Amino acid sequence: MKKLLFLVIATLLLSTLSFAQVKDYELGSSPSGRTNSQGGYFDYSEPLSINIKVSVWGFVKYPGRYFVPINTTASDLLSLAGGPTDDAHLDDLRLYRVLKDGTNELHSFSYNDILWSDNLELDKRSIPNLTASDVLVVPGSPRLYFKDWASLTLTLISVLTTLTILILRI
Repeated sequence: MKKLLFLVIATLLLSTLSFAQVKDYELGSSPSGRTNSQGGYFDYSEPLSINIKVSVWGFVKYPGRYFVPINTTASDLLSLAGGPTDDAHLDDLRLYRVLKDGTNELHSFSYNDILWSDNLELDKRSIPNLTASDVLVVPGSPRLYFKDWASLTLTLISVLTTLTILILRI
């Protein structure tokens, strides 16, 4: 009876993870599929240039703090951060900047305009250059694909089947 109860509990716990999550799970990584969910510090500085510290938050592959040359643009920083994830909203990128007098400034721009524009001058004006302590925020929202819905459905069926078998055995 104790073995059966242990098997039921183990099945319930394992059924909350999809097969892909269990297969890809590594010690110290998140089973959510994000490779660097806690952020980090990345040094892309150039020795012969003035370098600044900036941050990238949100739906990028490698969010965190970056040490980059002063002539870096927001699109360069987005590329250094591994690019946006599939869940990112590229039409509403935000660049937060603290000015010298202590006030905050927000630059909002659409990366889709930059990607699909035929005019190179538009690209230069719409991509702001970075200054020290800027924060680039890439908003987004998680999407559920068919494989996610299928995984969730199979998990629920597995739990219900296990509970039914347990009830019939007892």
